[in-house]
Amino acid sequence: MGSSQKDIELSPVRGEAKSLPADKLNTQVHDEEDVIIGRFRKISSAKSMAATNGNIQYPSESPLRSDDVEAGLHFNTREPCEKNKLLDSANLELVSPKCSLTKSSFRDVEKPSRFKDQPSATRFQMGHNKEEDDGTDDSDPSAMDSDDPLTVSDTKYGKSFRHFTREALPRLDNYRNVLSIHAAHRPTLDELHNASLSRKSGHTLEKDVESPTVTSSNLKFGWIKGVLMRCLLNIWGVMLFLRLSWVVGQAGVAQSVLLILTTSVVTTITALSMSAICTNGVIKGGGTYYMISRSLGPEFGGSIGLIFSVANAVACAMYIVGFGEALMSLIPESAYMVSKSWDQAIYGCITVVVLTGIVIVGMEWEAKAQIVLLIILLVAIADFCVGSIIGPKSDEEAARGFVGYSMEVLWQNMGPDYRYYEGVHHNFFSVFSIFFPAATGILAGANISGDLKDPQKSIPKGTLLAILLTTLSYLLIAVVSGWSVLRDASGHVGDLAAGSLAACARNHTCAYGLQNDYHVVRLVSAFGPLIHGGCFAAALSSALASLVSAPKVFQALCQDKLYPYIEFFAKGYGPNNEPVRGYVLTFVIATTFILLGGLNQIAPLISNFFLAAYTLINFSTFHASLARPVGWRPTFRFYNMWLSLLGSVLCVVIMFVVSWSQALGTFAFLLALYLLVSYRKPDVNWGSTTQAQTYKTALAGVQLLNGIDEHVKNYRPQVLVLTGFPGERPLLTDFTYLLTKGLSLMLCGQIVQGPVSQPTREALSKRAYGWFQRRKIKAFYTLVDDVSFKDGASALVQSSGLGKLTPNILMMGFKQDWRTCSRQHLVDYVEVMHKALDVHMALAILRIEGGQYSSEALDEDLQIYLNDLNANGAAGISRSMGDTYKATKSTESLNTQSEGSMSDLSVGSPQLRRAVSQDPGANPDKEQVKIKKSGKESKGLSYAVRRALGSAVARRASSFTSVEQFTRRQAGTVDVWWLYDDGGLTLLLPYILSTRRAWSSSPLRIFTLANKNTELEIEERNMASLLSKFRIDYSALTVVADITRRPRDSTLDYFDQLIAPFMVPEDANHTAGVTAGVTAGVTAGVTAGDLAAARERTHRHLRLRELIGERSRGARLVCATLPMPRRRSVVPPPLYAAWLHAIASAADNTLLVRGNHEPVLTFYS
Repeated sequence: MGSSQKDIELSPVRGEAKSLPADKLNTQVHDEEDVIIGRFRKISSAKSMAATNGNIQYPSESPLRSDDVEAGLHFNTREPCEKNKLLDSANLELVSPKCSLTKSSFRDVEKPSRFKDQPSATRFQMGHNKEEDDGTDDSDPSAMDSDDPLTVSDTKYGKSFRHFTREALPRLDNYRNVLSIHAAHRPTLDELHNASLSRKSGHTLEKDVESPTVTSSNLKFGWIKGVLMRCLLNIWGVMLFLRLSWVVGQAGVAQSVLLILTTSVVTTITALSMSAICTNGVIKGGGTYYMISRSLGPEFGGSIGLIFSVANAVACAMYIVGFGEALMSLIPESAYMVSKSWDQAIYGCITVVVLTGIVIVGMEWEAKAQIVLLIILLVAIADFCVGSIIGPKSDEEAARGFVGYSMEVLWQNMGPDYRYYEGVHHNFFSVFSIFFPAATGILAGANISGDLKDPQKSIPKGTLLAILLTTLSYLLIAVVSGWSVLRDASGHVGDLAAGSLAACARNHTCAYGLQNDYHVVRLVSAFGPLIHGGCFAAALSSALASLVSAPKVFQALCQDKLYPYIEFFAKGYGPNNEPVRGYVLTFVIATTFILLGGLNQIAPLISNFFLAAYTLINFSTFHASLARPVGWRPTFRFYNMWLSLLGSVLCVVIMFVVSWSQALGTFAFLLALYLLVSYRKPDVNWGSTTQAQTYKTALAGVQLLNGIDEHVKNYRPQVLVLTGFPGERPLLTDFTYLLTKGLSLMLCGQIVQGPVSQPTREALSKRAYGWFQRRKIKAFYTLVDDVSFKDGASALVQSSGLGKLTPNILMMGFKQDWRTCSRQHLVDYVEVMHKALDVHMALAILRIEGGQYSSEALDEDLQIYLNDLNANGAAGISRSMGDTYKATKSTESLNTQSEGSMSDLSVGSPQLRRAVSQDPGANPDKEQVKIKKSGKESKGLSYAVRRALGSAVARRASSFTSVEQFTRRQAGTVDVWWLYDDGGLTLLLPYILSTRRAWSSSPLRIFTLANKNTELEIEERNMASLLSKFRIDYSALTVVADITRRPRDSTLDYFDQLIAPFMVPEDANHTAGVTAGVTAGVTAGVTAGDLAAARERTHRHLRLRELIGERSRGARLVCATLPMPRRRSVVPPPLYAAWLHAIASAADNTLLVRGNHEPVLTFYS
């Protein structure tokens, strides 16, 4: 495994070139990969390949990045252009390959290979033989030029397997991250499915040079040097030498053992959870932050990453303060420069300067320093154990409380003796809070994950072994201290002889013993200076580890750009990408805390920060196991989701037990950081378990909804609206969203008559949802291609939705060009209404004076692309993306669109013949109305024109044409013409509209029809009572009695002009295909008999037009019951369209509604 030649390699068949005549040389090979003849060494099983640790190498032109943690499978080659002697198995002819990267394939010579411009990074290739290269080129190339495999010579078996197919073999390079420069192309589905589609010359995955990269160090550590040693040094901190004996004095031996075991349980559970996370994929730089952010998402990861960086910086200060305490114990009081506290701070600042200089020099020097410090630390621990066995070496030591192993002393020290010390009356939890930072070093190895050779194996192995060894050492030292040292001792030899060493405890004057002396470990040791060396080594090693961890984690956080104004610290320097700026920031924070407080004051704060990190690590594993995404496949099996949850709960409980005020502060800080990231919505997608849980919750909710019977009280308008691309008809989209407003389903449907490739579909969907997001619209988008408008709408009506989340209302724009469009389009438009009613779906048709298209709603690149898409779709050109350079560029333009604000509005083309959702709306040539950029200017001009001219033409020309006319508060009433009982939908939709903020100042006015002219008063009272029971607020109620009156002659003349272009002779309806552009057997004309049969209905609709014009002239919106469309045998489509036009054009903005005759209103509670 350690040799350069790996277990899996290619063994070429060796021959002697001198023994073969020159005329025996076979054809020349033009491809370096076409010379794969030979034998593979047999591989017994897949496990033997795994045993190579992925160190198989493939040849590649691009040099390997030393920091690429995904670097794996590559075959070893000796020289770039060496040649091997390849023997044909049939005639033993020698094949002399040339070193060339020209690609060819016997199966299609005419067609250029899609690998022509790419290095071979994912195919098998033989290593070349250095020894023999005669450079002979006597082969006949014609043998390789045939397209017929049967005519090709046997040298075709010298080809690599990829020349027999365009398929790619499973290789590691095919699954690399898209940002990796080693990422190799697997053929796309379009390339394989469409035989005529070839890969474009520049169509390669390249790294975005502007994207920040986490460039790891060239120096890589194994699990011992990178994880085990660092964890040992960080866990064996100053607490081991300065506070563990004090903990035993306060808590007693029994509770000290319980305290240590509790700490170990928390850290072990956390280590198990961390092991599961880090073995669930490649771990890069960032350590704890990387694991949490990629598991729970950027919100949790960013919060804990920032807090964890600060915690490590403060921990560095704590360890240096401990170093200062140990140093001050060696300096006599007479040698103080200022005072003990100030001298301790001065020495601490000097120490942090030196340590910062070491880490800035590089990780290699820091690693060498760690080895020296570990040796000193191990010697110091051994010195303590030997000294405890030797016992007191003098009466002075015995007088200070070290009496050697004594069962009596052990029994006395077994129970707790909590006392008032340094302003705090201690208990188990206060002592625990001081001791717990001793266990926080378990993340020291994970924090430098980017500098590890194999983080997936190193982190679990090194961390768990370090926890085991340190737990045993802490238990050993705690038991030995409680077994051999008294709690209180005066230090006087005379008291030792009198047996009254502990008498000073009564008046609290004892200076020695477990309770009073922090240097008991030095007292017990065989050689005291070694303990000082061990204490210094522990403090400095832990400080070094924290000083390295904080900038590394913070650098990874800054590179992800989750928070503003911290990207400055993302820059690295030198070949190892050292975060020098982060080192300086950590130096400033550590120096500040060194000057602020002592060891006992800093320790609880660090405990809360680290416990918060442990909480999220455990919760990450629990959440991943709970959500169970397919990608959750950790190779570390010794974890349990409920154990991880227990660990998370334990950490939270310990946080509040240690200090509830600091715990609340920590959670408040976490929450603030979480909300900040949530508000900024960073453009990252790491496949977090939060996303998986969202999907799981949504799926469970939809499935649960299917088991609930529908009830009229829970009715919600679920709307399928035929908008085309949502930005093309923003008014229709906005109006529909006012009805759903995130409380019910809204589905925007787009119908394209031409074929649309999947990349284009995805790009359009992305742009549509981006448009929704900028407009703050909660809706869905779907696209149907390669169908007519009728078939596409029918497909959407029948198949949209999921379970109970199925549209129950079909909303369309009014087809204003119904008189000039193709007759078939008009028939299709009406047929869509019939289809909706066939499936018992309600209908709603919105007409807006001036049209629904708006040039403000689309970006310029999207407008150009839709123009191209619609033009090709209308022409019926069958093509797929990638067939033409133009199409590829169009798709790229969609995909690379930069996200901007809604102020980035561009002018669209008003001449588009929109095959997208051909329903439609209006004549594009007449729909585009010039508007002012300023809303105030537009309103002022409209008002002036109205006052000056006072005509309907001026009023309509100045009506709402802004894309925000439905979303801004404006004056006017909402007039509801509830003509027929359709279940109440005609009344419900305007009421829902009136509850929106922009329409709250628009009162409802209700108009209904009277059954009998003589009972108007009774009808009005009955309707008022009904509205009261429905709890519908209205400002006026009018009962119309003269709906059956004959319309005025001018109105009849107006209708005759509308219908005149569609009048045909009586026998035309029986002639198939008589009208150009209409499908055979379909009639789109109106005969005199049709008009006579529907005369009464026509008069009623025209009379309704007159009434709306008279009574709802200034209404902001008129909502009327939609006339029931009848099949062709009753009402021809042009006649029905004329009715709709007559009613809808009576007001500026009209909504025609027809419910499915199921009740949507109820007065029962």
